[in-house]
Amino acid sequence: MSEISEVAAGGYIRNGRQGRTLAAAQQTIHVGGEWRAAASGATRDILDPADAKPFAQVAEGGTEDANAAIVAARRAFDEGPWPRTPVAERAAVLRRVAELLVRDREKIGLLESRDAGKTVEEGCIDVDCVADAFRYFADLVIGEGPGRVVDAGSDDIHSVVVHEPVGVCTMITPWNYPLLQASWKIAPALAAGNTFVIKPSEITPLTTVVLMELLVEAGLPAGVGNLVTGPGATVGARLADHPDVDLVSFTGGLVSGIKVAQAAAVGVKKVALELGGKNPNVVFADACETEEGFDTAVDQALNAAFIHSGQVCSAGARLIIEESVRERFVAELARRAEKIRLGRGTEDGVECGPLVSEQQRDKTEAYVASALAEGAVLRSGGKRPEPSDVRPATGYFYEPTVLDQCHREMRVVREETFGPILTVETFRTEDEAVALANDTEYGLAGGVWTNDAGRARRVAGRLRHGTVWINDFHPYLPQAEWGGFGKSGVGRELGPAGLAEYRETKHVYQNLAPKPVRWFAG
Repeated sequence: MSEISEVAAGGYIRNGRQGRTLAAAQQTIHVGGEWRAAASGATRDILDPADAKPFAQVAEGGTEDANAAIVAARRAFDEGPWPRTPVAERAAVLRRVAELLVRDREKIGLLESRDAGKTVEEGCIDVDCVADAFRYFADLVIGEGPGRVVDAGSDDIHSVVVHEPVGVCTMITPWNYPLLQASWKIAPALAAGNTFVIKPSEITPLTTVVLMELLVEAGLPAGVGNLVTGPGATVGARLADHPDVDLVSFTGGLVSGIKVAQAAAVGVKKVALELGGKNPNVVFADACETEEGFDTAVDQALNAAFIHSGQVCSAGARLIIEESVRERFVAELARRAEKIRLGRGTEDGVECGPLVSEQQRDKTEAYVASALAEGAVLRSGGKRPEPSDVRPATGYFYEPTVLDQCHREMRVVREETFGPILTVETFRTEDEAVALANDTEYGLAGGVWTNDAGRARRVAGRLRHGTVWINDFHPYLPQAEWGGFGKSGVGRELGPAGLAEYRETKHVYQNLAPKPVRWFAG
């Protein structure tokens, strides 16, 4: 393994050795402008999923820390300057954060790789996307007018609809894209004038800590941004049910999302939930008529399913392919899947890293076992790879797996696996393809591959998914909304609607010539 050079962003990793890795004395909780240890003094080791060895340590916060952070955010919103800061000044802070992310791109990308298991290249791309999100929301609020004037039918009435910040926002983010998911919440919340408390996944908290440091460096006032590292059962639960919280934004699994929604409902809080998906990638035979088309569709099916070892909410984990080209397509897909280079994400030439935890690998193995027991045919993968110089035996690696002859009754087809598993289903007609693609309780994203422009538009229009790609898979734009139908969640992130999630709408009606109504004679 190559030597990992110092990651200077706060002294987080030094030459790959365990030591003083994060802020002094594990002070990774940020409350009211101050870094602190957990009230209990508890800490948590952060493991590198490539070798299961600890390489950092963070504070293990609890309910007391969550309470303190919410109090700080409440005070900063009610008494502080941020909600009343001119939009141009708020936007300037967001742009400064983007500049700092660009400055520290390589260091943060490496840290994301060590923390989440993805390749360094993927980590650096995430940093680029985060910088784009901060720039986008800065530009969006700058470009807005003072409000929407409503025609009241009289020159004596001035009526305007304005948007104001919701208040104190709590944010709970997942382990697969820790930095990216944090930015999708923090950037619009700050642009709108809110204060916040964020809890990253206890498995992958490190780059969220870095982002908080960059926010402070960019000039964010004390108390506006607060961070509590700790588990969902205590910290996350308190962020959802605390009476002084106005909005809860959660990205994660369906079961946890339902608990968050139930807790928030008691206080009638605004809730934004992104709960994942079971995403179809529909390939029509005409997309494979030429060698170039066939090659592209196979390549994109690999990307759809196996980027970041399939640990992507929008992963194209269900290949739904026209029966006439199934055998050729799946054979080539399986051949290429077997050649994917697995290893530590910091190594040159590695294309896919480990799963994030032992629990996630065990879950993946259980899904494959259940699929085979239910009649699926294994075409590639289905096991842990042999250890090598770039794949420590203790790492959480699992081979990209292709399961053929799957059907809707299988657990592996119905449930979100969040692992490197691709299932194959077939269809004969367009109607059958649409029915299969929509036969899911989720509705986050899906892809359609065809050379028929009319068919592309018809199928895209019929799919009940929040994002539909035509002859592509996975790209997103910060200016376009992201979210899903059904059990994929409530609300949207990114785009104008993503900003609207963090706002309240107010109608201000002014009578410029008041006079008595005389409704009551006395």
